[in-house]
Amino acid sequence: MKYLIKTLVKKKLKISVAESCTGGLLASKITSINGASKVFNLGFITYSNKSKIKILKVNKKIIKKYGAVSYECCRAMVTNLSKISKTKINVSITGIAGPTGGTKNKPVGLVYIGVKKGNKILVNKCLFKSKKRSLIQIATVKKAIDLVLRIAK
Repeated sequence: MKYLIKTLVKKKLKISVAESCTGGLLASKITSINGASKVFNLGFITYSNKSKIKILKVNKKIIKKYGAVSYECCRAMVTNLSKISKTKINVSITGIAGPTGGTKNKPVGLVYIGVKKGNKILVNKCLFKSKKRSLIQIATVKKAIDLVLRIAK
């Protein structure tokens, strides 16, 4: 995590996050590091569909058609977050952390992570094998940090 902060400081990049299934874990991990105030701008926990629509301005038609756990919703979350935050790097996370709530098409462990830097948007679909909620959340945060480091370079 210290490496992430150092990298963002060095590149003069600020970061904002919109989390759902991780419940603020990514923001917490970032802000637990000394120096985070130089790079961390804001974090939303848009756990409900209503908050995704109201706060992040995700079109309700996207959620109705594809669901909150979808490529389309994740992309809308990160795109709209960047408009709200005005930061160079934005991250959105939506998924099913379990242990219940999964379906055949959207099993527990399915997570979408969106990362946007400038006009470049990366939406990563992950299927974590663990059925343990905390492990899925931790794995998601690790993956999100990896993606941010990759796009920040």
